[in-house]
Parts: sequence; C-alpha cells; structure tokens
Amino acid sequence: MYSNPDNYVSLTYADTLLVGQELAPLIMPDSDDSKALRFDALIYRIELAYLIGKKYGRGRIDLMKKVTAIASVANIPEIMAQADLLNKILHTDYIDNADISDFEYIRENLRDLMKYVPLSRIIYETNFDDDILSVEWKESELENDDLKNYKAKAEYYIRSHQDNKVIAKLRGNIPLTKDDVGELEQILWNEVGSKQDYENEYGKKPLGELVREIVGMDMSAAKAAISDYLENTNLDSRQIYFVNQIIEYIVHNGIMKDLSVLQEAPFTDQGSVVEVFTDLSLWLGIRSIIERVNANAIAA
Repeated sequence: MYSNPDNYVSLTYADTLLVGQELAPLIMPDSDDSKALRFDALIYRIELAYLIGKKYGRGRIDLMKKVTAIASVANIPEIMAQADLLNKILHTDYIDNADISDFEYIRENLRDLMKYVPLSRIIYETNFDDDILSVEWKESELENDDLKNYKAKAEYYIRSHQDNKVIAKLRGNIPLTKDDVGELEQILWNEVGSKQDYENEYGKKPLGELVREIVGMDMSAAKAAISDYLENTNLDSRQIYFVNQIIEYIVHNGIMKDLSVLQEAPFTDQGSVVEVFTDLSLWLGIRSIIERVNANAIAA
C-alpha cells in the first residue's frame, strides 16, 4: 500500500487508522525543547487572532508573563543579548502595535530562552479547553463570519497585499497621487465592500491614513524622513533617545497625528519635550517632519 502513490489519492477512514498505527510510530518526535514549542504555539495563536481581527488579550497577557519571567534572570548571556527586545516588549507599546512580522521576530528570538523560565515564577493552568480556538471563538468566526465584517475584511486585505504598489508607497513614505487614492477607492469601496461600509467603520478617515495605520512604515523610510533634517545637527543623548522613540512610534503606527502621546512614556522617560529640546526651533523642525510624514499618506 505505502509504495503505490495512487493509494494516497483517496484515503478512507480505515486507511487513516492503519497509517496511524503503522507509520506514525516511525516518525521521531521533534527534539525541540517543550517550552520552546509551547511558546511557538502561543505566538501562532496570537498571530491567528491578529489575522482575523481579534486582540486575543489572554494570549498577550501570557506572552507578557513569559517575557517578564525571562527578564527576571537577565544575568544569563543569551538573555542579555536580547535585552533590547525584552525592554521594548515590557516598557513600550510594542506589543499593542505589533503585526505578524513583529510577532514572528519575537518568536524566533525568544523561543530558545523559554528553557530559562523559572518554574516557580510561571503558573500553567491545566484547562486544556483554552487551547482549542473554537472554545474561545465560534468556528464560523475563524472561517467565514468574521471576514463578513467590513473592518476585518479591509484590514485582512491590506495586510495580505503589502506588495501592492500603493500600499508599498505608503510603507515607504512616498507621497500619494490622486491616481493612487483612486486605486485605494477601487479596492476599499468596490472590491472589499462599499463606500458606505467604509464610512460606517472609519468615518471620513482618509484612505491612505487607514492603510498606513494598518501596515505601519518601513524603518529605513522613517529614519530617512528625519535624518536629512538632522544630518548637520549635533544631538545630545536625550534628544537622540526622543527622536528614536518617534521613529519607533511611526514605524508601528504609520502616522503620528495625536502629538499628546509625546507627553507619555516612553517619550518622557528622559524628560519632556520642553526639557529635552531647549532650542525650540530644533523641536519645531522635527515636528514639521512628523506633519510631512502624515501628509504623505494623503494625496495633494
């Protein structure tokens, strides 16, 4: 049976039982650390939730607990090497604004550190139903119903088509033309749903702003936007920190329309805007760059 490919074209239930009894025992289990595999599973569940427009708050809480536990044994060289990532997860809004690539980056860089999690610091609940997505969400939500929601469909489309030339321009901070906006209208007001659907979810928000908020901005583009202005400017360590936080925010959020966020951590960790930028003209120049970045998401 196993040597003839034709026998695999249509397997009966009895065939699957036979394969399970005779072939499955021959497959060696993965030698990966069990804690790393559980961490993989946690991140994959978070990613799945993200794709269908769910926050999956419990998964994010579990992730923060694991990262906190790792940080508690930060004297281990392998953990020290990931200090920047751990601090970003624990002390910024990185997780709140993370996308699929960010969660994959977290998984790849932290999975092998799970073996160092102190057993006394982690509580594992033995309610196995929580591992079945259909218990938390109805199966129909995972398959069809959730994607009938306009917001979920729009965000899923945008995240899945980042190679689209207009979406790529938005990620690259390249100003949009009216033709670009027309293409977004065709996608979001015709293919994904109607203009009324869009306005019911997002009001009068410009299409480019919405896309930028969903896909964020490429790191190199965000750095380029501000580096030209600061090229011949000598910044002190606090100013460099502040500017880097602005770049990180724009990378993950796409735009910075509400400047009140600058009055909160992590921006204020080393002082307020007034304290850090005693030369007000320097700050006004940086602010004008932020406004230009926002404007590039809207056609002139």
